[in-house]
Amino acid sequence: MVINCLTTFPEFISSIRDYSMIKRAVDDNKVELNIVNLRDYSKDPNRRTDDYPYGGGTGMLMTCEPIVDALDSLKNKGKVIYLSPAGRSLDQELLNELKEEENLTFICGHYEGIDYRIVEEYVDLEISIGDYVVSGGEIPFMIIVDGISRLLPGVLASNISYEEESFYSGLLEHPQYTRPYDFRGLKVPDILLSGDHEKIRLYNLRKSLELTKNKRPDLYEKYIKENDNKDIKKILDRKEEEE
Repeated sequence: MVINCLTTFPEFISSIRDYSMIKRAVDDNKVELNIVNLRDYSKDPNRRTDDYPYGGGTGMLMTCEPIVDALDSLKNKGKVIYLSPAGRSLDQELLNELKEEENLTFICGHYEGIDYRIVEEYVDLEISIGDYVVSGGEIPFMIIVDGISRLLPGVLASNISYEEESFYSGLLEHPQYTRPYDFRGLKVPDILLSGDHEKIRLYNLRKSLELTKNKRPDLYEKYIKENDNKDIKKILDRKEEEE
């Protein structure tokens, strides 16, 4: 997968090549991360990429020409994505869709955003990471690339690793524990040491359901509506003695 990033802060983006799942994906040639400096396509003597908006208003707006020229320079453009508060909300379903693409190009806005003609004529998808404001698209880009990278075959040790994580199944991940068994009087649930894999599986599913119901009732209601299987009914109908 080729992932292009159009940004005015290439040094900031470049740092992600050296960390965690993105580094592994790049090193294993699962991802080719191509960072494009929009200032290289500015015809302004000072390499500016922004100007005052028509109609007044505060702040500056990124101009069309550097963005379009940068897009035209790409050989593997693929789907063009603008990181915007007006976009589709980022979730696991969207990450699963994006990981199926061969090539992706992200436009990182800054200041007050970009000239809307770019959105209308060149952008295939807008994505928002939440209902709040950040200074630019660079941090949202890094979040999305990390989310995509860990889904690519071979990046994690196995598919099970990400399939058991929060949101992949539609539920929050169940609580997990490690050594020591007894930490200042706080003990690991005994069922996790029982060796009974089926009981442990059902226990973890119940805890996942409980955690989601308590902390994200919106996800819980959606999951219950969309899933109808024997395990869920067994857990919801009766509580087994597990602790």
